[in-house]
Amino acid sequence: MRIQSMQFKARAHGALADARLQSVLKRFGSGFVDKRAAAREAYGVGAFEALRDASAAIRDRALGNLDVWLLRFEEQATRSGATVIWARDAAEIRRHVLEICARHGLKKAIKSKSMVSEEAGLNEALEARGITPVETDLGEYIIQLAKEPPSHIIAPAIHKVKEQVADLFVEHHHRPRLTDTEALTREAREMLRGHFLSADLGISGGNFLVAETGSVAIVTNEGNGRMVTTLPKVHVAITGIEKVIPTLEDLSTLNRVLPRSATGQDISNYFTIVTGPRREGDLDGPEHMYVILVDAGRTRLVGSDMQQMLRCIRCGACMNHCPVFQTVGGHAYGWVYPGPMGSVLTPVYNGIENALDLPQAATLCGACEVACPVKIPLPELLRTLRERQMQAGLRPWRERAGFRLWAFAATRPRLYALATRIAVRALRLMGGAKGRISRLPLGSGWTLGRDMPAPEGRTFRELYASRRKA
Repeated sequence: MRIQSMQFKARAHGALADARLQSVLKRFGSGFVDKRAAAREAYGVGAFEALRDASAAIRDRALGNLDVWLLRFEEQATRSGATVIWARDAAEIRRHVLEICARHGLKKAIKSKSMVSEEAGLNEALEARGITPVETDLGEYIIQLAKEPPSHIIAPAIHKVKEQVADLFVEHHHRPRLTDTEALTREAREMLRGHFLSADLGISGGNFLVAETGSVAIVTNEGNGRMVTTLPKVHVAITGIEKVIPTLEDLSTLNRVLPRSATGQDISNYFTIVTGPRREGDLDGPEHMYVILVDAGRTRLVGSDMQQMLRCIRCGACMNHCPVFQTVGGHAYGWVYPGPMGSVLTPVYNGIENALDLPQAATLCGACEVACPVKIPLPELLRTLRERQMQAGLRPWRERAGFRLWAFAATRPRLYALATRIAVRALRLMGGAKGRISRLPLGSGWTLGRDMPAPEGRTFRELYASRRKA
């Protein structure tokens, strides 16, 4: 997938000016947030927080000995009849999949949702070789027809209204136009059924890799994952190396926190554990199973100050709670992963120089960290990336000069106190009778879309001192 993260500011402005998108985002609002809150309450607040602690500990345990658990997974998966392949980058993912297709003479691939295949631009590579890829997750199917990337990792087409979906279906299905949501879903099911039955390759991701059994665990809500992993003669699971966990007991713990954090469900509609290809006596399943374990920048995080990001279980809770994501949507971020997780993953996977604005695309309010089921300190990681940008001289010179000036004053208390007293009084005068500033010098970004309330003309220290005297 082409990286467009350098254009975040322009894409964000475009999203803000898109009335239809803003209407959709407003409707999306706090839907997943409210459902997560209700699920947390139903589970028990104290118990849920203990579950988050346990989940974070499981992920840290796996990452602490990542090589050991990966080799254990490879050993067990191979014993079950699967073939484990290692891929260093996106190019190797594409090469391995195309080699598998050539080896088995495969012509059509049905796909369950896989963010790693999005990283690799796999669909385009398959099409270039004459192999037809068909996304079978409803949201992914819609955006495939629209030739767009996903805008959310668990709700890929959340930026679309049903009228847009209806237009896409008319264009591609050549059927009468429908606008009822249930009817549109039924039409998609009818169109996909033929692909399920005729495909010879199934491609899935993997939510977790279980080292003790060599199993791939897949979580879905539509059942398409079951079809993808059982009907075609070849199944290829593509997933990042960080997804490995030690035991089935660990999987049980993580599967309690994942759906509650993602969609507010107690459990997903479909939870599948795949261990090797079809065995003698099995009624379904592929003849051949491959698991492609992907690095693509992940090992650079191991042992670094960014390692905690590898805990991520791709639930989407951080973006659901992020005020920036809720305002500009997922496409503004310009790569596979939007929201706070994307603001960390995109620069660390693809180079911070290719995503200069993303570490800045956060208010650092902390809502993402509070919601994260594995307690990733996202604001801290974003601050670390901002520090790296400043140290490398990647931020605009005016910004760097401004911080140096602020640091000079902040380390001299008397000078800082004088400067702030002058500043708040000047801002009070700028606010006039209305008490609002519509244009802020040296900070126009704050007032492009809203007025800034003017201070009353005294600093916090002055207000605090007067209250103590009273």
